[in-house]
Amino acid sequence: MVVLTAVCAALYASILIPFKVVPLIPGVTELRPASAVPIVCSFLFGPAGAWGAAFGNAIGELFGGLGPGDFFGFVGNLALGFVPYAVWDACTDAPPDAGSPRTVVAMVAVIGVASVLCATIIGWGLNLLGFHLFTVMASAVMVNSTLVSMPLAPLLLRVLYPRLAKAQLLYRDVLGPRRRPPRARRLLGVALVVVGTLTAFAAGWCVAAGWWVPPWAPWHTARGSMEIGVGVLPFLAVVVLGCALL
Repeated sequence: MVVLTAVCAALYASILIPFKVVPLIPGVTELRPASAVPIVCSFLFGPAGAWGAAFGNAIGELFGGLGPGDFFGFVGNLALGFVPYAVWDACTDAPPDAGSPRTVVAMVAVIGVASVLCATIIGWGLNLLGFHLFTVMASAVMVNSTLVSMPLAPLLLRVLYPRLAKAQLLYRDVLGPRRRPPRARRLLGVALVVVGTLTAFAAGWCVAAGWWVPPWAPWHTARGSMEIGVGVLPFLAVVVLGCALL
């Protein structure tokens, strides 16, 4: 799993770095055709894909200038690589390379949740630090991720999954079988991840746009940094709880 983590990180970084010259938000994010890599590696390599996404993003940031906001990029990409395989395993035993419309729709939904969570964490963190508005940062990351991942990830998995399964390199082949949590616990975990992600993103948008002020915010700031930081935090805590149940 350590080797697979290194492979995932190297693959992600090697595609991220050349596109540093095509910034969407200078110094923060750029055009990312590599966004499909964490999703694909998550379905193939499980935890190695999640940690590979986090470390691969950190390596890529070395070529764009490190800063305190990169911590949230690390956590956001870790979530991007964790949610797909964890939610998929909790919901179904079907392989993600099946070409049926139902499988493709389910995969697109999982990719969407993972992308929104990654965008929410990064947008929340950078807004909390006072670097960028949540509406700008979270929207850019989400669109950047979904536009690439949704069409490419299912196609890449159709090609790669059966070959790696035959070679016994999938994460379940490496780690061996594990005892699955009870069905009720798994479904509750998925529900908390999905609901927490969507409400966190919506809350960030509503606060940033001035439509809502969280009543539990202790004080108000000109850029809304504290309101978003405090307002979104409970919903992210729900996501963390859901991930723990998975």
